[in-house]
Amino acid sequence: MGGLWPAPESSWVACGIGLGAARFLAMRVSLQSQYAICGMFDLAYHGSEGPVQVRVIGERQRIPRRFLEQIFQRLRKAGLVQGKRGPGGGYVLARDAADVTLLDVIEAVEGPLEETLVCGPPPRDREIPERPSFLWPDLTSRVQDALAAVSLASLCRQAAERGAPRASADSRVWHI
Repeated sequence: MGGLWPAPESSWVACGIGLGAARFLAMRVSLQSQYAICGMFDLAYHGSEGPVQVRVIGERQRIPRRFLEQIFQRLRKAGLVQGKRGPGGGYVLARDAADVTLLDVIEAVEGPLEETLVCGPPPRDREIPERPSFLWPDLTSRVQDALAAVSLASLCRQAAERGAPRASADSRVWHI
């Protein structure tokens, strides 16, 4: 897709979190979160014709099908997608793409960000008064704001602007 997504083996993402105009904090995003975002983007971008099978999403995004199935189960439990059974079945977005943010997707697969972005206990369970424990709630809030500002619809607009091809009904592969 021409630079829209980092390579799957790259899990470092630069996030501007108010550290100055030219300074960024590098944040590690789990492969599970990356795959969830890519899967949800694919569903939003290519799913206008109806349900999309996990197999098809996995092939387009080069994500292992079994891993993607587990991720989509979590997304379904979080109310972000709905599964359709039977012939022509697959997944559809449960809400409009404009109403689904990257924060929604990441929290669906990782849990609340407040629990994910925490500083571990001090070494050897001793208190370190010099440690900036006040930083973590503020940092979490800023990361949440940044992720909540990006919707699937905005990602789809960016992809279309960059000329990413859309799947058509004619390009679907049917297996009997």
